[in-house]
Amino acid sequence: MCESRVPVRGKPAVFLDRDGVLCVEKGYVTRIRELEIFPYARKCIQNIHQSGFLAICITNQSAVGRGMMPEDTLVAINDYLVQELGLDALYYCPHLPPGADGNMPECSCRKPNTGMVDEAVRRFGIDRHASYMVGDRATDIQCGQKAGLQTVLLESGYGIEYSEQLVKPDDTYRDLEEFVRCCLTENRPR
Repeated sequence: MCESRVPVRGKPAVFLDRDGVLCVEKGYVTRIRELEIFPYARKCIQNIHQSGFLAICITNQSAVGRGMMPEDTLVAINDYLVQELGLDALYYCPHLPPGADGNMPECSCRKPNTGMVDEAVRRFGIDRHASYMVGDRATDIQCGQKAGLQTVLLESGYGIEYSEQLVKPDDTYRDLEEFVRCCLTENRPR
C-alpha cells in the first residue's frame, strides 16, 4: 500500500481501479515508462478531493504472481502513480486469479473479494454507504457490491465489454472525467 495523506475519519471515498480508469489499459504494465495516465486523471482526483471524497486506488496486479516483474517494481510504479495523481492511497493484489495456479489458494484481496476495500475502510474510517467503487470490469462492480459501495462502470478500458454482463452497476459513465463531472461535482456528498 502506498499513502500520500494523513487519514481522515468518517469521510466517503471513491475507490478507483487503475488500468482502464486512471490509466490506459495496456495489459501487463511492468515498467513505469509503460504506464500511460489519462490526461484528465490528475484533475479528476483534484475534483474528487474538492467534492469531499478520499481518492483510493485498488488494483489487481497479477504480473508479480506470474513472475513477469518483481514486487518492488510494482511498488515503484504505484508510488509514481500516487505522487503524479495525488491519490490518498493505493492498494494492490499481486496474486494470481483463482485457478491460474493450482498451488495457490484464493486470497482475500483480489477483486472481486473485498480485502483491499476493507483494509482502506479500517485505515481511514471510511463511510461505505457514501462511497463509490469505480471500475471498468465486472470484478470491480462485484467488489463494490460485496463491500456495500455504490458502483460505477466506466466504458473506458474494458467497460464496454462488461456492460452486457449480468453484473449491474448502479451507474455507467463514458470515463472518469464524465463520472466526476456528472456525479460528484454536480452532486456533492450525500
